[in-house]
Amino acid sequence: MISSKDLFERAKKVSPGGVHSPVRSFAGMGREPVFFKKAHGAKLWSVEGKEYIDFCQSFGPLVLGHRDPEIEAEVHEMISTAWSFGACEPYSLELAEWITSRIPWVEKLRFVSSGTEAVMSALRVARAATGKDKILKFEGCYHGHVDSLLVKAGSGLAGVAASTSAGIAKPVAETTIVCPLDDDKLLEEMFQKHASELAAVIIEPLPANYGLLIQRKEFLEKVAQLAKKNNVLLIFDEVISGFRMALGGMAEVLGITPDLVTYGKVIGGGFPVGCYGGKKELMDLVAPLGPVYQAGTLSANPVGMRAGLCTLQKMEKQNGWKLLEEKGARFEKALSPILAEKRIQFLRQGSLFWFHLKSDQPIRRLEQIPAGQKEVFNKIFLAALEAGLYLAPNAYEVGFLSLAHTDQVLDESVRILTAAVKGI
Repeated sequence: MISSKDLFERAKKVSPGGVHSPVRSFAGMGREPVFFKKAHGAKLWSVEGKEYIDFCQSFGPLVLGHRDPEIEAEVHEMISTAWSFGACEPYSLELAEWITSRIPWVEKLRFVSSGTEAVMSALRVARAATGKDKILKFEGCYHGHVDSLLVKAGSGLAGVAASTSAGIAKPVAETTIVCPLDDDKLLEEMFQKHASELAAVIIEPLPANYGLLIQRKEFLEKVAQLAKKNNVLLIFDEVISGFRMALGGMAEVLGITPDLVTYGKVIGGGFPVGCYGGKKELMDLVAPLGPVYQAGTLSANPVGMRAGLCTLQKMEKQNGWKLLEEKGARFEKALSPILAEKRIQFLRQGSLFWFHLKSDQPIRRLEQIPAGQKEVFNKIFLAALEAGLYLAPNAYEVGFLSLAHTDQVLDESVRILTAAVKGI
C-alpha cells in the first residue's frame, strides 16, 4: 500500500524539502507530513485511507467546506466549457460586478492569481499614486512573499527593517518601515519621522498568520487617521479575513474604509484567485488606462471566477457569516473549559480560532506570545492527528471553521481535542 512516508521520501528528491509551500513539511513535528488524496465537506482522506476532520480548510478559502455540491456543479460545467482563455470572458465580469456592487470602497478591481500578487500590485499602485517609495508595515502581519515585505524590525533605530529571507536586496528591504502592532506612541513617531516618504501603510486588520493577534479597534482607527492626515494611502490586506469575517470583511466589522484592499482565498472558492481594488482614481492608474503595469496570463481564470461567485452568492443567500459565528461560539463554549485545565486559551474571532498558552494580557504582538507555545501545540497536534483530526501543522497558524462543520462534526472534534489536551 502506498504511504505518506514513501511519498515524502520521493518528494524530497524532486522538490525543496519535499513540499511546495514550507508549512506543509511538518517541520519540527518529528514525523513526515500526511499526503491527502481526497476531500469532502469537513473531511480529508489520506493516501493510506484514513479519515480526518479538517480545520485547515486549505488555510481559509473553503468557507463552505471541501467540494460543496453547488460549487462542484459550477466547476464541472465550466471545465466542460473552457479551462482558460487568455482573453476577455464574462465570468470575471460577473464576479467583479458582484463584489463592486456590495463593497462601497471597491469601486474597481483587478483579478490576479494569488494574494502575494495582489499585495505586490497594490503597493505598485500606491507608489505611483503618491510619487513616494516607502511602505509602513507592522511586525506580526504577513503579506505574502513580496520582497519588500519579507522584513522584520532590525536592531538599532526603530523602524529600520531587516529581511527575513535570503535573496532580498538590501535596497529593497530598506524601502519598508517596520512598526510594532498595538503601540500608539511609536506609530505616531513613525509617521512624524517618515510621513513625507511613505506611499502607503499596509496592515492585516485581523492579523492571522503569526497567531491570531486581535487588534484594538482604537489602534486600527489611529492607523487610518494618521494615514489620512499625512496623505498616506491605507491598504487593508484582507486575503484571509475578506469575505470570511463578514461580507465586507474586517473593513465592514470595524467601520474603517481603506484606500486599497487585497482579497484572495474565499473569492476563488478553493481555486488560485486574488484581487486588489479600491478607489476608482487609484485603480485607473493600472494599465491599460494608466502607467502602472501589471499583467497575468492566467489572471481571472474562469474556473476560479465561477467557483468564487457561487461561493459568495451562497454565503449571502443563507447569511453564512451568521452561521459561522454560531458554529464558532458553540465550539469555543465546549472547548474552552477543557483547554483551561491545562492553562491553554481558546482565542476566536468569527470562524478563525487559535490555541495559545494562558496569558494575563490580550496577545496583540508577537513578543506577547508565551514561551513554550510551539512545544505544547506540537503535542496537541500530534495526538489529534493520530486520532483523526487535522489542524494546520504550525503553532502559529490559525484554525478555520466552515459551514460543513456540522454539530456532529464539532462534537467529535471536541472529544478528540479533549483527549489530546488531557494527554499533555
